Amino acid sequence: MDQKESVRDITPWDGTLSSSDFFSAACAFSEKWKRFNASVPPWLWVPSRKHHLLSSHKEEGYLSLEGMCLIKSSEVCQQFNIEQESCRSQTWKEESSISQEEEAVENATLHTLHKYGYYHLITVQSSCDEVNHYDFHIVYSPSYRVPVLYFRSYHSDGQPLPFGEIEKDLPDHSAKIRSESKWTFITQEEHPYLNRPWYKLHPCGTSEWMKLLFLGDTALNKNGFVIEHYLVSWFSVIGQVVGLKIPLGMLETVSC
Repeated sequence: MDQKESVRDITPWDGTLSSSDFFSAACAFSEKWKRFNASVPPWLWVPSRKHHLLSSHKEEGYLSLEGMCLIKSSEVCQQFNIEQESCRSQTWKEESSISQEEEAVENATLHTLHKYGYYHLITVQSSCDEVNHYDFHIVYSPSYRVPVLYFRSYHSDGQPLPFGEIEKDLPDHSAKIRSESKWTFITQEEHPYLNRPWYKLHPCGTSEWMKLLFLGDTALNKNGFVIEHYLVSWFSVIGQVVGLKIPLGMLETVSC
């Protein structure tokens, strides 16, 4: 789907999106993710079923990334009899964030990834209960008029993880970010589309720091506010809290 860039004067903009803007931004984000991050599952648009009998409004829905397994080191691959090369080939991380020296010893990632807070997010078919599975949804909040990251975690048998276990999976820097920033605290609330309890990063303050983020970017500020870039910029910040990182290529397209 080709999405036309929506450009507006950024000066009076309050950092929020309309529901139609969110749909356009979501389509652009999904396409870029597939292009620059093909080794992991894509973000897919899930249309809402709430109003399907009343209308065919395709802009009603959310982005979904599901079936992710959290692997903290190559040692875990060996523990669960996952082939090392297969594990490494499906690893997703921001290549520019790791030095050449670290790349040379990528097969010994336990210390490096723990030190810098990077985690392996890979898709594997495993029956081991010790592997924690994660689902992520990006949902539009009509009240805050910004995207919200929802997530859940569960064992291979489907049993949900308590938040205490989820916190152990989060990157080391996540606790520091959440303690220092008013907009990153995690709450458990009912998923607006699934009507089941999911965790979410609370959206309070999101519009404020999104406006500051765009105003502080010389290229974006010069060219005006571009809807296509909104979710990429937003996720580059939000994703850090849960250990998901934007591929470098996606960030470079924002700065063009």
